[in-house]
Amino acid sequence: MKATEQLIAEHAAITRMLDILEAACARLETGGILARKDFEQMLEFFIVFADRCHHAKEERCLFPALEESGVPRSNGPIGVMLAEHEQGRRYVRQMVKDLEQWDSPASRERFVSSARGYRNLLLMHIQKENGVLFPLADARLTAEVDDAMLRGFSALEEKEIGSGVHEQFHARIDALSDTYLPNRPALHESEHVAE
Repeated sequence: MKATEQLIAEHAAITRMLDILEAACARLETGGILARKDFEQMLEFFIVFADRCHHAKEERCLFPALEESGVPRSNGPIGVMLAEHEQGRRYVRQMVKDLEQWDSPASRERFVSSARGYRNLLLMHIQKENGVLFPLADARLTAEVDDAMLRGFSALEEKEIGSGVHEQFHARIDALSDTYLPNRPALHESEHVAE
């Protein structure tokens, strides 16, 4: 597996959780009763899996390798991706804050607004990475650099989230899909990232 293939597989998991988040928000808006813990689990996924693991792999491994190959950080795709990562973190911080004040209707409305902003941002972000940045990486980076990135991904994942946590997050995606996306098939095994 190439480093970009691993990142694309992680994008599939992130996209599925974004779809779950949207379905939960739609249910909340129509007066559905939702377990607050479901939103807590979604946010934990975005904080730990999407940011501390996935975005960290890009920021600490992929982007530096691209810079080494001559892709500029500022005024180029790397700078755009970094800015979007920060914008996503702001959305998540707002959702965490609103979840802490969940009994307030205004907080729930802000949560839904932030969730939709976050989802739209990440879906566009993923499309840019899959369609532009990753093909650029595949064209510019050698097999040796790719192998080093994969080793870096494994070390980072072990340090940031620990052994076996990836699988736990995939199980959470499947469980939440059963609740919020019952007519969608579970993530295909090939979309789950192999350790």
